[in-house]
Amino acid sequence: MKASDWTADFLAAQGVTRVYELVGGMITHLIDSMHKRGAPSLISVRHEQAAAFAADAAGRVTGVPGVAMATSGPGAVNLLTGMASCHFDSSPAVFITGQVNRHEQKGARGVRQLGFQETDIVAMAGPVCKAAWRVASAEELPVRLADAFRLALSGRPGPVLVDIPMDLQRADVSVPIVKVAPEPLPAPDPKAVDEALAVLGRAERPLILVGGGLRAARARAAFRAFVDALGVPVVHSLMAVDALPWGHPLRAGFLGSYGNRWVNAAMGRADAVLVLGSRLDIRQTGADVAAWKAGRTIVHVDADPSEVNNRVTGCLPVFCDLGAFLAAAAPKASRLERPAWLAEIAELRARWPDTAELGPVPGLNPNVFLHQLAAASRKAAGYCVDVGQHQMWAAQSLELGPDQEFHTSGGMGSMGFALPAAIGAAGATLGKPWVVVAGDGGFQVNIQELQTVAHHRLPLKLVVLNNGCHGMVRQFQESYFDKRYASTLVGYSAPDFPAVARAYGLACARVERPEEVAPGLAAMWADPKEPFLLELRVDPRANAYPKIAFGLPMTEMEPLAKPIEMEGT
Repeated sequence: MKASDWTADFLAAQGVTRVYELVGGMITHLIDSMHKRGAPSLISVRHEQAAAFAADAAGRVTGVPGVAMATSGPGAVNLLTGMASCHFDSSPAVFITGQVNRHEQKGARGVRQLGFQETDIVAMAGPVCKAAWRVASAEELPVRLADAFRLALSGRPGPVLVDIPMDLQRADVSVPIVKVAPEPLPAPDPKAVDEALAVLGRAERPLILVGGGLRAARARAAFRAFVDALGVPVVHSLMAVDALPWGHPLRAGFLGSYGNRWVNAAMGRADAVLVLGSRLDIRQTGADVAAWKAGRTIVHVDADPSEVNNRVTGCLPVFCDLGAFLAAAAPKASRLERPAWLAEIAELRARWPDTAELGPVPGLNPNVFLHQLAAASRKAAGYCVDVGQHQMWAAQSLELGPDQEFHTSGGMGSMGFALPAAIGAAGATLGKPWVVVAGDGGFQVNIQELQTVAHHRLPLKLVVLNNGCHGMVRQFQESYFDKRYASTLVGYSAPDFPAVARAYGLACARVERPEEVAPGLAAMWADPKEPFLLELRVDPRANAYPKIAFGLPMTEMEPLAKPIEMEGT
């Protein structure tokens, strides 16, 4: 069998239904084979970065590695940002790049390049992949592809790159195709499970902190069963907004640098914390690590031992698959009745509502709007959220339903993520509608993918919060650079987004005043199956509050407290 035909059949056998790509000379054999066979389907995007983000989201939503493909040279290099996003956010993905023929490769020669567009993508991708391989022979191709899928799914999920020279794409391969299984993680130590439950049982003010490892473990249902059995309130990181639905009685809210003020206050008072799949980076703890861990016992469960006792030391470590830990712990859990603690958190929440943090904002209050958006978007499968102030407002205020998902670029923090990620998410959920929440700056990074949306008539509801600036950096400049707004307000501009949408053949509307929100949302959802762009005008002075006052403990948050150091992250 021709190697490119074998590759198409292999991908289909792994459960890959769509491959995201931008055609180029060095992948024409692979493109032709998938086109002839009809599986996997080819989704042609307008920039390879978009293909990578779409694959990222497809892997998150399905648990099957998302696949993106690009030609050698610029195509392969354009995948790197999305590849790194998969790496930092633990998304299973396999990236396939075409490479010049083996006889055109420079090898040990001192030249910079021999073949046209020859580029050593393997060396470039190595630091942001679990592995990156160039195939050297026809016999190696099936081995590398099987290893790529196995590794992408094993342990802490992530991306793997396979670089295939063009001459090998047309070679003969005769290896049988089998479905690849991941390597199992170690089971949790029963004594460690018992100790974790005992730590919570001894506490008067226990909390569970859940992070993105929950999605990587595909364990949301097991987590909810465990929480219901235990009765301990839950705080979540940016990567676990959807761990519990909004109305769950044990959902406390969003923790961290821009977390809900009541949540950070509750964390400051907790005497025991069970950490489930969170890296405990600076955005979860603030810069003052000593203050964060003082006066409490911390149990840290993670599939990656290098993440435990890293920044925050002195934790009781539990290294295992998170799903296996939850399955082992739930039957042993005795419900902890802590009514005074739950009442204390409720009182904190009532004292500091998210919708009041910005004060008297001229025009539209973003936090209020995001509650309204959620109420109107119950039919959505979930949200793909870009990077910036709107990302924090969304994590603070979106009211997710029991089955809705929340996806954003956390570790990489890449503007331009949301629109192509929603393309991948919609493809993975058979046409269910998804909501994109983006800022005007981030939306422009991959605005060309509106053509992909229009071409496939994808049911995406594209919400652009337009504050006429790069708001998060503008806020940083307000705090630390005497309000010199170079490149955020000064030198920056955005197009007329509804006009752009109309140019792509998409329905659209603009909302500028509070009384226009309801009719705007009604128009957006008039036909759930059709794409729609809704632009929301936001005052450029609106800040993402609350925000940890840098240099102080995480309980001290702007604007009520002021930073004592310039933040370095």
